[in-house]
Amino acid sequence: MQYSLNMVWNPSEGIDLGFFMVRYYSLMFVVAFGLGWYIMKNIYKREGLSMEKLDNLFVYTVIATLVGARLGHVFFYDWDYFKDHKLEILLPIKETASGWEFTGFAGLASHGAAIAIILVMYFYSKKVVQKPILWVLDRVVIPVASGAIFVRLGNFMNSEIVGTQTSSSFGIKFIKDWYSPREAFEKTGIGNAKDAYKAIETNPQFSQVLADVVPKHPAQLYEAFGYVFVFAILFYMYWKTDARNKQGLLFGIFLVLLWTVRFLVEYVKESQGGFENALGVFSTGQWLSIPFVIIGLYFVFKSLVKK
Repeated sequence: MQYSLNMVWNPSEGIDLGFFMVRYYSLMFVVAFGLGWYIMKNIYKREGLSMEKLDNLFVYTVIATLVGARLGHVFFYDWDYFKDHKLEILLPIKETASGWEFTGFAGLASHGAAIAIILVMYFYSKKVVQKPILWVLDRVVIPVASGAIFVRLGNFMNSEIVGTQTSSSFGIKFIKDWYSPREAFEKTGIGNAKDAYKAIETNPQFSQVLADVVPKHPAQLYEAFGYVFVFAILFYMYWKTDARNKQGLLFGIFLVLLWTVRFLVEYVKESQGGFENALGVFSTGQWLSIPFVIIGLYFVFKSLVKK
């Protein structure tokens, strides 16, 4: 890794096993869900619930997260495009001039995932665990908070959801964000995108090309750092206090803290599109975070005053 005044960021796509590439973003999702399952396993043991019910919870949460995050991106951030490309909403393909191309899912939104998880937890609470929905939400938000950390680390590895330009020492030169694969080819004359990016990073011949990359805030790391504290607070309150007995308290604190972190980081995050131009003042992510914070405050207040 090359260092100058600002760190240069150009990681590989993942771990190459020869016959298969384990992409870092996918790996972070696996870690998030795996750690989440382990956390909930210990919670369910404490609560005296069967592992069979935990397996159902795991399946529901994975499906809700992926489908909700995808639909959230489609409807909150990029409906102008997807309204004319509906087949691409739930299929990992993209229509190009030469036909259909496999792309994977390039857009996921955490607000959509949050809504989907809450809806699915209602079904799970009634049909599977036979507990009040707030009982389930008070516990599931702990692994969700930990998972949010790894999702943002995955975004960092992918050089996506970057921050705004900065002259501070916190700035990072995201080569893949600054230059598209075509631009990297044009700048270096190297046809392979991976090799072209590597040449920009390390080859003195392209030192000016690298110098032209403007540092940006690593907004993904700021957000991940904030989520560490959200997780730590929820984890401590569940295991070391009686907060778990105050229905809705942990869920409310989760909503307030996590979406406040998101709201604040949006100030140094590049626009992700959506409806912010129509409403002004705040970004789309900030507008979507405000209702979650308000709802969280309601549940915190309700849980503390309930006799």
